[in-house]
Amino acid sequence: MFKLVNQCNKPLNRDLFITVAGNVGAGKSTLTKLVAQKLGFEAHYEKVDGNPYLEDFYKDQEKWGFHLQLYFLAQRFKQQKEIDSNGLNNIQDRSIYEDVEIFARNLYDNKKMTKRDYITYRDLFNDMVPYLRRPDLMIYLDGSLDSIIHRINLRGRDMEKTVDIEYWKNLHDRYEKWITEYDQSPVLYVNINEVDLINNPEHLDMLCDKIKEILGM
Repeated sequence: MFKLVNQCNKPLNRDLFITVAGNVGAGKSTLTKLVAQKLGFEAHYEKVDGNPYLEDFYKDQEKWGFHLQLYFLAQRFKQQKEIDSNGLNNIQDRSIYEDVEIFARNLYDNKKMTKRDYITYRDLFNDMVPYLRRPDLMIYLDGSLDSIIHRINLRGRDMEKTVDIEYWKNLHDRYEKWITEYDQSPVLYVNINEVDLINNPEHLDMLCDKIKEILGM
């Protein structure tokens, strides 16, 4: 149900920073909200509603991919600055590392982002890296592709329902590879095939107890 890997020995900050990672539809926003409420953390969400590029992106990834990734990168960097300066315990829905290593790379590898745009994007990210605070813990939502597709369909966003299943499969495969190479913080795997935070409150209790144990709360 839960598995901790990549245990780092770095000293913890006075205020704590958790980031939540996982494929589209894995349940990052729900986990972020419930853990924030349970542990008294400040929650930071990925901006989907009101995003000026997201719907256009799903209609034409080649035309709008670079614009969308720049938008997400800018929004994520603003979040990072807020997290670093507010003096609170924070939990973030999706890490900045996923934007770069999965979504932008996926567009470039599939020839939906030009090499020129990809280099520009990577250069911007690399310039930001020295100013990024590393998480004290990453919670990674792990699960089968079938679970991801089911959850995407269940939440009913029309723009996601029209996307070819191969796109989600490609992201799923990239996530499985990426998380094995991630080394910025300890990683707590949460198996979404076994954990139901909404319908089984005891699962949320167990998760929060594990988080407190890892972070010394």
